[in-house]
Amino acid sequence: LRYLAGLERFELPESRRRSVNSLLIKGATEHNLQQIDVRFPLNLITVVTGVSGSGKSTLVRDVLYNGLLRHFGEAVEHVGSFVELSGSLHLISGVEWVDQNPNGKSTRSNPATYLKAYDEIRRLFALQPLSKQMGYTPGHFSFNAPGGRCETCQGEGVVTVSMQFMADVRLTCDDCHGRRFKPDVLEVKYRGRSIYDVLEMTINQALEFFSEDPLAAKVVKRLLPLQQVGLGYLKMGQSSSTLSGGENQRVKLASFLVDDKVGHKVFLFDEPTTGLHFSDIKTLMKSFDRLVGQGHTVIIVEHNLDVIRSADHVIELGPEGGAAGGRLIFEGTPDEMKACAASQTGRFL
Repeated sequence: LRYLAGLERFELPESRRRSVNSLLIKGATEHNLQQIDVRFPLNLITVVTGVSGSGKSTLVRDVLYNGLLRHFGEAVEHVGSFVELSGSLHLISGVEWVDQNPNGKSTRSNPATYLKAYDEIRRLFALQPLSKQMGYTPGHFSFNAPGGRCETCQGEGVVTVSMQFMADVRLTCDDCHGRRFKPDVLEVKYRGRSIYDVLEMTINQALEFFSEDPLAAKVVKRLLPLQQVGLGYLKMGQSSSTLSGGENQRVKLASFLVDDKVGHKVFLFDEPTTGLHFSDIKTLMKSFDRLVGQGHTVIIVEHNLDVIRSADHVIELGPEGGAAGGRLIFEGTPDEMKACAASQTGRFL
């Protein structure tokens, strides 16, 4: 309501970043791409836009992403057709496609485990006096391995009952009553909380809780990016399979923000604003700025006008979809796009 009333608004950047380095795709002809040459500047936020079916995903995923994977020696099933991938390839250390698929193959995967914050939490619990007395190691506080977890539900807190003609039913475990661990392990307390209590905290609550202990600085460091991408409301132990596509995508983004490894990666996002509120989009753009600030490149396939306005560089394909698309209509800054008569997006900007 604050956005609709004009009390809040999407602030545009004060200036556009510029780059002298770029990647160049020459002669892209995959699907409906009309033998186009496209430049992707490095160390910037670039948005690839255009009407549906204009060739955006083909260009970014099939041609650029798969082409870069092949450049780095990765096994790729299919690379979109193009003549040459050139430019400042020597400046790039890797490429990441950030989609909305669930994080982790196990149903026990959650935001805390994905960002490896849970590893640090288990070490803190293993340092407690009762843990030393009982001979507990960090492994006893894992729900992925036998030892301290409830073996009836294997650390999930629920058991799945297979129904022959209906969907499977998930019921709270009768042995641990949904608490995921054996009673003896739950008796170990860190600052008055059991491991189950910590998993029931939201990310925001956990950050406040662990910030009070200097020994938990690594936990705070790994959880903070989740709050920065707007996911502070998630529970620490919430299964990744229960997250929406957009939430899974932002958890992946948070994992890149916490990464201490130096290097220059190209991050590719496919419509990350789907289903997001205005304030969430603002938070997302700040996270993209952090990636660029760390020396990376962000390329986004997107229709959202606020995201396009906030980009450093815009590429538009069109003018229509299908056979009438696949042409390069515009590339430049959002300000220059407004003056481009051929750009449909420019008219809306």
